[in-house]
Amino acid sequence: MSARETFSGGIAVITGAGAGIGAGLARHASQLGMTVVLADVDVNATASLREELCAAGGSAADVICDVRDPDAVQQLADRIYGDLGPVRLLVNNAGVEQFGYLWDTPVANWRRVIDINVSGVFHGVRAFLPKMMASTEQAWVWNLSSVGGVLAAPLQGPYIMSKHAVLALTECLYLDVQSAGHDHHIHVQAVLPGAVVSNIFESAGGVDSDATDAAIAEQQRRAMLEVKARAMDPLAAAATIFEQAAEGGFYLLTQQSVGAAMAERANVLAAQRPPSLHRI
Repeated sequence: MSARETFSGGIAVITGAGAGIGAGLARHASQLGMTVVLADVDVNATASLREELCAAGGSAADVICDVRDPDAVQQLADRIYGDLGPVRLLVNNAGVEQFGYLWDTPVANWRRVIDINVSGVFHGVRAFLPKMMASTEQAWVWNLSSVGGVLAAPLQGPYIMSKHAVLALTECLYLDVQSAGHDHHIHVQAVLPGAVVSNIFESAGGVDSDATDAAIAEQQRRAMLEVKARAMDPLAAAATIFEQAAEGGFYLLTQQSVGAAMAERANVLAAQRPPSLHRI
C-alpha cells in the first residue's frame, strides 16, 4: 500500500513539531490527509505551522507539551483520545543536541538531553501505547533515533548516546508489542535520519569550562552547521520515511548513507575494533 492509502484520514501526533524534521513530517502528514497534532514547547512555531497547514486545506491543532513531563504527555494523550479520536501515528521526535567533551558537559545539559531525547520517547510510549492497544485499529509508533544511533563521534557524547538509547528502546518495544500479541495492528518503527535541515545545532548546549574547551565545543558546532548546509530538505526526508513505513520496514532511513553507516557499525562490532575518529 502507498503512504496515502495507509495513513490518510488518521490522526498524527508529532512531538518537536515546530521545526526541522518534525515540521517536515507534519507537513507531509497533512498533505496525505491526516489530522496533525503539533506538540512542542515553542508555541509560536507550532501556531505558525498550524495556520500554514489549515490555510492549505489541512486539519491541524497545536498543543504546548514538554515531553520531559510525564503528566503533560499523559494529559496530551487523554485530550486527543477524548476530543479527536484514536491516534493512527505517534511520532516521538522531540530532541536536542549537546557539544563539548563529555567531562566538560554541565550536569544540567546532560539531564536536558536525557530527559528530552530518551525519557521523552518513553513518556510518549507509556501515554499512548495502552490506548492504541485497547483498540483493534491499525496504529504506528515512530521513535526518532538518528544516524548518530549507529555511530560514535567526539564532542557529541550525550546526543550520540541518547540516539543509541532510543534505537535500543525501539527495538525492545518492537519485541514487547510482539510478545504481548499486538503486532497484528501496532507497528513499531525506528526512524534514523541522516543530515536533515533543522535548528538543532544552533540551539545545542555547550560547555562553561575554560576558554579552550569552550572554543572546541563551538568549533564542533560550526562543523555541524557546515553539514547542515548540505543536509536534506525536511519535507523530502518526511516523504521518504512515510513511504518506507507504508512498505512495512522496521528501520526507516532518509538517505543511503545511513544504511552505509549501519553496515560499517556492524563490521566494527563483528571485528571488535575500537572506535575511530569520525565526523557525522
